[in-house]
Amino acid sequence: MSAPDPLGVFFLPALIGRELAGCRHVAIGSDGAMHAAGALLAQALHGKPRVTILGSRAQLFFSDGGRELFEAAAQGRIDGFLLGGGQIDAEANLNFMGRGQYPALSVRWPGNFGSPYLYSMVRRVVLVREEHSRRVLVPRVDYVSAAGASGPRVHRPGGPAALITSRCVFRFRPAVRRFELQSVHGGNDLQGIRRETGFEFDLSDSEPPATPEPTAQERELLRGRVADALAATYPGFAARLREAA
Repeated sequence: MSAPDPLGVFFLPALIGRELAGCRHVAIGSDGAMHAAGALLAQALHGKPRVTILGSRAQLFFSDGGRELFEAAAQGRIDGFLLGGGQIDAEANLNFMGRGQYPALSVRWPGNFGSPYLYSMVRRVVLVREEHSRRVLVPRVDYVSAAGASGPRVHRPGGPAALITSRCVFRFRPAVRRFELQSVHGGNDLQGIRRETGFEFDLSDSEPPATPEPTAQERELLRGRVADALAATYPGFAARLREAA
């Protein structure tokens, strides 16, 4: 039996889809079922973006896999991407290496691969991390795998736009290198968000609004068209979408 999903399987893909609206071409890395569902939802709703999913035959528009992805990003042909990270800090720095003092890490994660490059080159990077805790959202990452911002003399067309967690949505403000709380998911409140977040963040309103639930249209598309498109690459996640109420 699968673990209960307090948000429901539609919730985070719907938020991802909203964040990717307006992109022309979104690339999805490996092991990105939820990311892919959100990108395909944006496509179903708006007719774009084109969605490239590494590891998929139906949604792979590159003949040379990851190497062509990096080239396309450098040329500005990819304008949407999604990242997570074992740790995320106040300045949107990401840690993919592990916990502790490098190289003597107490916990080892998969590593950086091309994340620093794509984080800098892709115009709109949406951070998605389901676990919202002080273990993940930290004042300063133990190791900077991918920097959230760069100096004024560094060519950087891309960077973080938002952070979606299981509790809320943050907007990133690059001018001040800080997150701003945009909305709070049902069942959470500002006090709880502060308690479970290891860094300080800004508020646009004293009482942040509730995150809108997935609409009937978003649910229908995720259950049908999106699940059908995902089935060959991510059959388990597609089945969850189809079976959800």
